Amino acid sequence: QVTLVESGGGTVQSGGSLRLSCAASGNVFEIYRMGWFRQAPGKEREGVACISNRDGNGYYGGSVKGRFSLFRDNAKNTVYLQMNSLKPEDTAVYYCAAELDGPNCLFLRPDGMHYWGKGTLVTVSS
Repeated sequence: QVTLVESGGGTVQSGGSLRLSCAASGNVFEIYRMGWFRQAPGKEREGVACISNRDGNGYYGGSVKGRFSLFRDNAKNTVYLQMNSLKPEDTAVYYCAAELDGPNCLFLRPDGMHYWGKGTLVTVSS
Protein backbone atom coordinates (compact mmCIF):
# COMPACT_ATOMS: atom_id res chain seq x y z
CA GLN A 1 0.00 0.00 0.00
CA VAL A 2 1.18 3.52 -0.85
CA THR A 3 -0.14 6.78 0.59
CA LEU A 4 0.29 10.06 -1.26
CA VAL A 5 -0.16 13.48 0.30
CA GLU A 6 -0.12 16.66 -1.77
CA SER A 7 0.60 20.15 -0.49
CA GLY A 8 1.47 23.57 -1.83
CA GLY A 9 -1.73 24.63 -3.54
CA GLY A 10 -3.12 28.11 -3.21
CA THR A 11 -4.11 31.25 -5.09
CA VAL A 12 -1.68 33.11 -7.30
CA GLN A 13 -1.95 35.82 -9.91
CA SER A 14 -1.47 35.12 -13.58
CA GLY A 15 2.22 34.90 -14.37
CA GLY A 16 3.10 33.77 -10.87
CA SER A 17 4.60 30.54 -9.57
CA LEU A 18 3.72 27.76 -7.18
CA ARG A 19 5.46 24.59 -6.10
CA LEU A 20 3.42 21.50 -5.31
CA SER A 21 4.76 18.63 -3.25
CA CYS A 22 3.73 15.01 -3.16
CA ALA A 23 5.05 12.94 -0.27
CA ALA A 24 4.83 9.17 -0.61
CA SER A 25 4.82 6.72 2.26
CA GLY A 26 4.28 3.01 2.69
CA ASN A 27 5.67 0.60 0.10
CA VAL A 28 7.43 3.33 -1.86
CA PHE A 29 9.94 0.89 -3.29
CA GLU A 30 7.11 -0.50 -5.45
CA ILE A 31 6.54 2.83 -7.22
CA TYR A 32 7.62 2.89 -10.85
CA ARG A 33 6.50 6.37 -11.85
CA MET A 34 4.74 9.27 -10.18
CA GLY A 35 2.59 11.75 -11.95
CA TRP A 36 0.56 14.90 -11.54
CA PHE A 37 -2.92 15.19 -12.94
CA ARG A 38 -5.44 17.98 -12.71
CA GLN A 39 -9.15 18.42 -12.96
CA ALA A 40 -10.88 21.70 -13.59
CA PRO A 41 -14.58 22.18 -12.80
CA GLY A 42 -16.72 20.49 -15.41
CA LYS A 43 -13.75 18.92 -17.18
CA GLU A 44 -12.17 15.51 -17.26
CA ARG A 45 -9.03 14.74 -15.34
CA GLU A 46 -5.96 15.34 -17.51
CA GLY A 47 -2.32 14.42 -17.22
CA VAL A 48 0.15 17.18 -16.43
CA ALA A 49 3.53 15.55 -15.90
CA CYS A 50 5.14 12.27 -14.94
CA ILE A 51 8.53 11.29 -13.56
CA SER A 52 10.21 7.92 -13.44
CA ASN A 53 11.52 6.77 -10.08
CA ARG A 54 14.09 4.65 -11.88
CA ASP A 55 15.90 7.17 -14.04
CA GLY A 56 14.34 10.52 -13.13
CA ASN A 57 13.17 11.21 -16.68
CA GLY A 58 10.24 13.60 -16.84
CA TYR A 59 7.36 13.76 -19.29
CA TYR A 60 5.09 16.77 -19.74
CA GLY A 61 1.76 17.56 -21.29
CA GLY A 62 1.78 19.97 -24.16
CA SER A 63 -0.07 22.71 -22.31
CA VAL A 64 2.53 22.90 -19.53
CA LYS A 65 5.76 22.05 -21.34
CA GLY A 66 8.31 24.77 -20.79
CA ARG A 67 6.43 26.22 -17.82
CA PHE A 68 6.23 23.29 -15.39
CA SER A 69 9.06 21.09 -14.21
CA LEU A 70 9.34 18.00 -12.06
CA PHE A 71 12.02 17.04 -9.63
CA ARG A 72 12.29 14.62 -6.77
CA ASP A 73 13.97 14.17 -3.44
CA ASN A 74 14.53 10.45 -3.02
CA ALA A 75 15.60 10.81 0.60
CA LYS A 76 12.21 12.32 1.41
CA ASN A 77 10.21 10.17 -1.04
CA THR A 78 8.83 13.43 -2.38
CA VAL A 79 8.15 14.65 -5.89
CA TYR A 80 7.78 18.36 -6.62
CA LEU A 81 5.96 20.13 -9.43
CA GLN A 82 7.36 23.59 -10.03
CA MET A 83 4.79 25.66 -11.87
CA ASN A 84 5.90 28.91 -13.46
CA SER A 85 4.16 31.43 -15.71
CA LEU A 86 0.82 30.26 -14.42
CA LYS A 87 -2.29 31.04 -16.43
CA PRO A 88 -5.96 31.19 -15.39
CA GLU A 89 -6.54 28.02 -17.40
CA ASP A 90 -4.18 26.19 -15.03
CA THR A 91 -6.80 26.56 -12.31
CA ALA A 92 -7.75 23.06 -11.12
CA VAL A 93 -7.45 20.53 -8.36
CA TYR A 94 -4.05 18.91 -8.78
CA TYR A 95 -3.65 15.26 -7.87
CA CYS A 96 -0.55 13.22 -7.33
CA ALA A 97 -0.66 9.60 -8.46
CA ALA A 98 1.65 6.60 -8.43
CA GLU A 99 2.03 3.80 -10.92
CA LEU A 100 3.50 0.42 -10.06
CA ASP A 101 3.88 -0.74 -13.64
CA GLY A 102 2.57 -0.05 -17.13
CA PRO A 103 2.75 2.92 -19.44
CA ASN A 104 -0.16 4.99 -18.25
CA CYS A 105 1.87 7.64 -16.44
CA LEU A 106 4.26 7.83 -19.37
CA PHE A 107 1.33 8.72 -21.62
CA LEU A 108 -0.25 10.92 -18.94
CA ARG A 109 -3.32 8.71 -18.74
CA PRO A 110 -5.11 8.83 -15.38
CA ASP A 111 -6.71 5.43 -15.94
CA GLY A 112 -4.48 2.71 -14.63
CA MET A 113 -2.66 4.75 -12.01
CA HIS A 114 -2.62 2.68 -8.86
CA TYR A 115 -2.64 5.20 -6.02
CA TRP A 116 -3.99 8.72 -5.72
CA GLY A 117 -3.68 11.58 -3.29
CA LYS A 118 -6.65 13.67 -2.25
CA GLY A 119 -5.63 16.66 -4.29
CA THR A 120 -4.69 20.29 -3.72
CA LEU A 121 -6.45 23.29 -5.24
CA VAL A 122 -4.58 25.73 -7.44
CA THR A 123 -6.35 28.95 -8.39
CA VAL A 124 -4.81 31.39 -10.85
CA SER A 125 -6.47 34.78 -10.99
CA SER A 126 -6.33 37.00 -14.04
